Amino acid sequence: MANKLINESSPYLLQHAHNPVEWHPWGEEALEKAKKENKPLIISIGYSACHWCHVMEKESFEDETVAAIMNKHFVCIKVDREERPDIDQIYMEAAQLITGGGGWPLNAFALPEGNPFYAGTYFRKQLWIDLLQQIAGIWKENPGKLLEQAESVTEGIDQSTFIQLKREKAQFEKETADKAWENWKDDIDPDQGGMGGAPKFPMPVDWGYLLAYHHHTDNSDALLAVKNTLDNMAKGGIYDHVGGGFARYSVDREWHVPHFEKMLYDNAQLVSLYCNAWKVIEEDRWEQLVHNTLEFIGREMTSPEGGFYSSLDADSEGVEGKYYVWDIEEFEEMFGDDAPLLEEYFDVSEEGNWEGMNVLRINHDNSYFLDKYELNIKEFSQKVGEARQKMLTERNKRERPGLDDKILTAWNAMMLKAYADAYRTFGRKEYLQTALRNADFIRDVMMQEDGRLNRIYKDGKSSINAFLDDYALSIQAFISLYQATFDEQRLETASNLNDYVLKHFLHKKNGMFYYSSDIDPALISRKMELADNVIPASNSVMAHNLYDLGKYYDKEEYVKQAGQMLAHFTEDFKKHPPYYANWGRLLLKLVYPYHELAITGNESLKKRIELDAHFLPDVLLMGAEKESKLPLLQNKFREGKTTIYVCAGKVCKHPVERVEDALEQV
Repeated sequence: MANKLINESSPYLLQHAHNPVEWHPWGEEALEKAKKENKPLIISIGYSACHWCHVMEKESFEDETVAAIMNKHFVCIKVDREERPDIDQIYMEAAQLITGGGGWPLNAFALPEGNPFYAGTYFRKQLWIDLLQQIAGIWKENPGKLLEQAESVTEGIDQSTFIQLKREKAQFEKETADKAWENWKDDIDPDQGGMGGAPKFPMPVDWGYLLAYHHHTDNSDALLAVKNTLDNMAKGGIYDHVGGGFARYSVDREWHVPHFEKMLYDNAQLVSLYCNAWKVIEEDRWEQLVHNTLEFIGREMTSPEGGFYSSLDADSEGVEGKYYVWDIEEFEEMFGDDAPLLEEYFDVSEEGNWEGMNVLRINHDNSYFLDKYELNIKEFSQKVGEARQKMLTERNKRERPGLDDKILTAWNAMMLKAYADAYRTFGRKEYLQTALRNADFIRDVMMQEDGRLNRIYKDGKSSINAFLDDYALSIQAFISLYQATFDEQRLETASNLNDYVLKHFLHKKNGMFYYSSDIDPALISRKMELADNVIPASNSVMAHNLYDLGKYYDKEEYVKQAGQMLAHFTEDFKKHPPYYANWGRLLLKLVYPYHELAITGNESLKKRIELDAHFLPDVLLMGAEKESKLPLLQNKFREGKTTIYVCAGKVCKHPVERVEDALEQV
């Protein structure tokens, strides 16, 4: 028997469509049923690649006894957090207020109107049964207690992202960035990189900030933190040494054992981060890592329409990580005489390095193997490359982890930017073609005639009105694509999306942006996304977008609004920098010299290529091969001549023709 999830398109919801629990999708039907029958809601939230979501489903939601209790006393709603992050925000906030923690699966109990009175994450079967019976009993005997709790929690949710407009003129100082570093540095693992102990998340926003901070200050410790982190992730088991791509996080501080699901957003941001870091520290391993990761995206995560899928599951055959681990017998059978070398290179042993099996990782530099096995670098690289290909062929015979094939606008925008960044770093034209194809997909399929975006594409149709992250990250991606191509239509798309955001998401009093638009059905609270996390906060991305578009189009009101938004978070950044690192990057733009670099002439793209060999977080790049409508490019075109203008504060320095001279002016 199927429940009401059977007609949904979300792979996560469809996973639960044959549970004995009478699941409903989020919507008026479920809420009206709860009101009519006077039953509290269970709002259970997860996502397709979530391991512990699968565990709780198997233990509890597939159990007839548990389902009977849930169906008798509650109206049960299933939510895919990736489809409806606005709902997830509210009930995650409730869990954090009530228990001090959060995560997925997220299980919230709420009044029929949706106001939560209790929330938690994973519950073992008996604990879940006890909780269900306890809440059902209180609802029957003393519902006022739950009403009072819901009122208190809802008030806390409303207040959690309340922003009071700072009316005094914003003051930004270099010392703020230095103080943030002082408050941050002791939390960084000096040996393995990353933050603290275990578990460890990649957090590309943080290392991107520190890379920019080093650029401005020449702080060698900040650069070392970035290098240690990227080196150890590249060598560790969190990176898939066979197929490319990164897992969501490591369960240990050594980046060894991953939580095996692969998320599109992690891989997109990490590609961009490794590209930028490579411009500062040319590590061969990092270049190959970028290429292998994008090969993985092209091979396993790209739709025929040019969109990118959301994630790969951690489990296959019901076992976490089974698809990715190896035993020594497999290596000896595959590699024969080369087995000792490859076993040592990938840390494969008879006893195994994880639960009797082996998660591949690299413990030694190449020089160690060249000396020990008397090989030159060409011979060694060929052996390792052929071994990877053989392992990939062999692994493809295994049962694959589940694919969440829905396409999310926000995550696609990040991967679009990643391909553009990889093109600008390594010059491979196929990366630009992929970026352009995805940009056309977002513009032609996800964007509507009035400038509105949809969030989801699945089974041939786009749906669900988009949220702020979809817009903010798409604007950022189209700006990046403009910088890679100097095609002003891409910048115009970014500007049109920005106009839509200003019209439908803006809080008129404090200048910040709501997460949901004013045309969405109201939830119990209209939230704002403010703190940076594994993905930068949509408000911090919008602040960057406003600043950049303000410079491109000479709209001082945009630049002013970006600064006003930042003013709300300078103290937070100073005290808790890892959670406000993207705000910190905007601070660097404002307190250090920031230049618009305008190139005109028929060799403008050639000059762009030369400039892109450098890491330039203090430059906004623009160019044209002919006359342009952009204010800073107007009246600068000279037939038969390519000229570079370095500008700041509405003043341009003497034009030059050589990139070296322009960099000297910067």
